[in-house]
Amino acid sequence: MDSSQHSLSFFDFLDRMRNPASIDLVRSIKSFIVSFSFHTANSESDGKKLQDFLLTMEGSIRDHPLWASASEEEIDCALEGLEKYVMTKLFSRTFAVSSEDIKIDQQISEKISLLQNFLRPEHLDIPPVLHNEASWLLAEKELQKINAFKSPREKLLCILNCCRVINNLLLNVSMSENCVIAGADDFLPVLIYVTIKASPYWDAANPPQLHSNLKFIQLYRRQDKLISESAYYFTNLVSAKSFIVDLNAKSLSMDETEFQRCMDAARTANEVMPVSQSMSWEMQALAGHKDPSSSSSLRSIETSVTGKLVSFCSLGPQNSSCYPSVLIARVNDLVMSPDISLSGSKEYPFLEAEAGELTVGDVEKLLGLYKEVVTKYTRLCRAVGGQTFSNRQSPAPLGSVLSHEEEKSVKFDEEKEIQGL
Repeated sequence: MDSSQHSLSFFDFLDRMRNPASIDLVRSIKSFIVSFSFHTANSESDGKKLQDFLLTMEGSIRDHPLWASASEEEIDCALEGLEKYVMTKLFSRTFAVSSEDIKIDQQISEKISLLQNFLRPEHLDIPPVLHNEASWLLAEKELQKINAFKSPREKLLCILNCCRVINNLLLNVSMSENCVIAGADDFLPVLIYVTIKASPYWDAANPPQLHSNLKFIQLYRRQDKLISESAYYFTNLVSAKSFIVDLNAKSLSMDETEFQRCMDAARTANEVMPVSQSMSWEMQALAGHKDPSSSSSLRSIETSVTGKLVSFCSLGPQNSSCYPSVLIARVNDLVMSPDISLSGSKEYPFLEAEAGELTVGDVEKLLGLYKEVVTKYTRLCRAVGGQTFSNRQSPAPLGSVLSHEEEKSVKFDEEKEIQGL
């Protein structure tokens, strides 16, 4: 069942619950939610309570007049709707509620944020034939959606869609390249790589609350649905999480000294990122988006930006192989933004000058400015390991943006319906 069909079946469930004949079912559901909410959170016992309730309600729904002539598929849709309704209502009470879960999420997040800086497919022994950035990106996008949902089924579907993309890649390679793919031995390393790469550098979680999402699905997804394909892919992501938690130099076939050097460089790079965010405002001020009150304000902002860029350069080219590409892109965007406009500024007298307006005396000034620009540009290039500012990232395809907006619209409609029941 795809997401659109699931939404329709969920709306059908809510419609039936609004039928006066279903008042007894509605009372049972609301009574369970209230009773559940009053008890102190305990993950294991909470999971059992939910599973027992779903089993009890399955019998009630099968015996109810509203489903008297319903098919097995319709009964299943009703139970899926029930699970989604109850867990949406209880989400804040059941998801990442213990301090231990929050701590584990944070530890995994911090480790992934470091690995993102330098991890390459070769570290996980992923064969070159499986290096497919388009497929990996698609799988990452599916996994990134997991925190957008509140029901166990929808979170699990994000994992399934991610894993199906990877599995299709393996199947296509085995058919087109005339080679034998070793199943799980090739699948799991790609999933680990995708999991690590699935979060933007600027997010605090990578992917958001990975541990809590897996625990939530395991406890609250209907047990008769965590079987076959779903169980296989879910178990693989649990294994990927465990691998990341225990990951060390040996896991990546790296020398211990090299591994520690890359981890230290990653920590330094991550510390620079908040600095680049403050630079963003300052560069916008220089661009005219803010309105500095005087030329001295402009000069102080320019000095601040220059100082931070020099600070970034001082990290040294010896660690350039460990710099995150997104940090490089961020500096590129800040320095080479086409929106930067200093029109009318007395600090830059030649900015709008025409060739015929220049005098012989201006040549010496211009030559000095040219040398300063070249020196700063060269230092920046060396600092980021030979990168140039022409390597700009492409914007996201319009199609992906539209599909994301459509998903948000459907979720908004569903949440309004849930609140209305």
